Amino acid sequence: QLQLVESGGGLVHSGGSLRLSCAASGFTLDSYNIGWFRQAPGKEREGVSCISSSGGSTNYVDFVKGRFTISRDNAKNTVYLQMNSLKPEDTAVYYCAAGAYYGLGSEYDYWGQGTQVTVSS
Repeated sequence: QLQLVESGGGLVHSGGSLRLSCAASGFTLDSYNIGWFRQAPGKEREGVSCISSSGGSTNYVDFVKGRFTISRDNAKNTVYLQMNSLKPEDTAVYYCAAGAYYGLGSEYDYWGQGTQVTVSS
């Protein structure tokens, strides 16, 4: 069974950091582009960052540039999202997704269940 599992979410104060992980089971991630998304209560899901299958290309939405870093370790079958200088407006459920598509849209094939990130002011 193909599955993506996010972890690393939690409660952090404004200005703090978290590192999210996206681990795959049932398949290897090295053939897939990966996206990170988030959805805050009452808001649409939005793309945050993406990384190509090789890791050679990354992209970020403007409001996380300079604060978030996406990376991948294909040997560990895991993709990471390092989040620094967190703000209360970063509070959301964060999802990872895998697929042939590359970008900040939702056209990925596989999705995780999400991990909650809460940033207190």
